[in-house]
Amino acid sequence: MKAIAYASDGSRVILQLQEAARPAPKDNEVLIRIRATTAAVADLQLRRSKTPRPIIPGQDLAGEIEEFGRRVTRFRKGDQVIAWSGIRLGTYAEYTCLPERGVLFIKPANMTYEEAATIPVAGLDAVYLLRKANIQRGEKVLINGAGGNMGTYAIQIARHFGAEVTGVDSAAKLDMLRSLGADHVVDYTREDFTQGGNTYDVIFDVVGKNPLASIMDRLNLHGRYLTAVPQMSQIIRWQWSARRGGKKVIFWAPRTVGRYAEDFAFIKDLIEDGSVKAIIDKRFPLEQTAEAHRYVESGHKLGHVVITLAHALTQRTVS
Repeated sequence: MKAIAYASDGSRVILQLQEAARPAPKDNEVLIRIRATTAAVADLQLRRSKTPRPIIPGQDLAGEIEEFGRRVTRFRKGDQVIAWSGIRLGTYAEYTCLPERGVLFIKPANMTYEEAATIPVAGLDAVYLLRKANIQRGEKVLINGAGGNMGTYAIQIARHFGAEVTGVDSAAKLDMLRSLGADHVVDYTREDFTQGGNTYDVIFDVVGKNPLASIMDRLNLHGRYLTAVPQMSQIIRWQWSARRGGKKVIFWAPRTVGRYAEDFAFIKDLIEDGSVKAIIDKRFPLEQTAEAHRYVESGHKLGHVVITLAHALTQRTVS
């Protein structure tokens, strides 16, 4: 099978198209023919890190079950699914094997494979954090980094909860933020949302570059700070600082498959009733994964960058 693998050109780590052995499912696994995956910031960070890397990167996927092990009971051949591969990664390839009891679900019927591939990381993490915030109708929510993968989902979900939403991103993305339902927009190149008199009940920080103290100053009493990019060295200090002010810090954390299933059921309903949609900026074939990463690194993308495979299907499922 074709796959994108890490390689070295002598001075840096690069992404290279290679031939790899097609995996075979174990008794409790399914073999998925991958139709689409994504180029996410986390994938870029892994390539630049000094930690040991897997051979094939990639975290999320949409595809079709082609084979399954003898103990598998939840899925059958031909099922159209989405999945998060977790620490095993491996979705930049034509095929992968995943356990049936992992983060693996039947995809929404009204989404293409390309659209559905954006759910497992960005969509489910946005749902997880915003549901933990217990947003009430009329509360003010600011989303910093609203024009990216997770931010575009977060705007729509916060609006579903009845929040008054402010989206922060660059000027080129502000019209898109308004089209997704943002009540107010801020161009971070011209205005610092941590300065001035505006305060919020919830601040959802997708970027993680602003000092915590300045963000806490912008939270109302009992406000909640959500961060998708926690740094373990800062979590204890964040929690202590927040409690002193009657505020709360909610950060991304690993969770049970059961919690993933609850969050997926929540967002699936919103997608299928038309309340939430995926925003795709560009699509790149698997052979151009390196170009996809360069485009993400440019900082200009609006929403998601999707990597498609030669056999990818773009039509929606008719139920």
